[in-house]
Amino acid sequence: MSPGEPLPEAFLPELPERYELGEEIGRGGMGTVYRALDRRLGREVAIKVLALLPGLQADPDVLDTAARLEREARILARLEHPGIVPVHDVGLLPDGRVFYTMKLVRGQRLDEVAQAASLPELLRLFTRVLDAVAFAHAQGVVHRDLKPENVMVGPFGEVLVMDWGVAKLRGDWAGEGGGTGGTVLGTPGYMPPEQARGEVARTDERSDVFALGVLLGDLLAASADRSRPEPPRPLAAIRARATAEDPAARYPDVPALAADLARYLDGLAVAAYRESPLERAGRFVRRHRTPILLILAYLAMRVLILIFAGR
Repeated sequence: MSPGEPLPEAFLPELPERYELGEEIGRGGMGTVYRALDRRLGREVAIKVLALLPGLQADPDVLDTAARLEREARILARLEHPGIVPVHDVGLLPDGRVFYTMKLVRGQRLDEVAQAASLPELLRLFTRVLDAVAFAHAQGVVHRDLKPENVMVGPFGEVLVMDWGVAKLRGDWAGEGGGTGGTVLGTPGYMPPEQARGEVARTDERSDVFALGVLLGDLLAASADRSRPEPPRPLAAIRARATAEDPAARYPDVPALAADLARYLDGLAVAAYRESPLERAGRFVRRHRTPILLILAYLAMRVLILIFAGR
């Protein structure tokens, strides 16, 4: 069935009495997401239900998908951060399907926001994505599917990293094939080489660093289409280091990537880019533009005073 095609009535979930089913708002490989009303608290929520499409009941992967959905809910429950969607409830439907409820996120996907936002605005949003992912890593969770479609920007600028369905806990990778030849999970173009090869044991925080570098490149490209032909060289260098093929050549973790980006935003030299003396001088002038202009204005005034005093 195509994503936009409504499910047959027989496959719509029968929710617990607490929830009133609304319209479908999203569909992925593991489940379908619906808008729902939490009658007990009088608020709208999102409910993710294990996918159950015609012919899927006999699929041997259904049980594994159910386990993944429940694991996703439990991973989200331990990630209490403003940039990660909170989970409210998890359980089983009368037909045995797994479901969980979460905050209903309103807003736009990051790739949609990128079509109109300025580069400084996009970089500020990106730093919030980095903060959320760094928090997850500190809790031992690697996302493994970071991409613009999985980042939502709310109407007040809030940023939420979504879809943790293929996330894994550190040390919990043996079930996916061990060191090599494991299950390939993620999105082509955003997966680092080691993840695309199914090398589960080598898929760690630096794999998310790679995906974040690709995401940064997307934002730079969206901004370049509207303003300048090429992104600033320091930002291009940050992107290049984050997306290095060899994990050892990337930033060692997300805080290191965030620190280099913060240096750029503060007008400082970034670790990923060796600037020329002329570029260093230009950066100094840009960073200290106001005091330099005041000094120049003062010197100009002094020259004028000397000229008039000598007449």
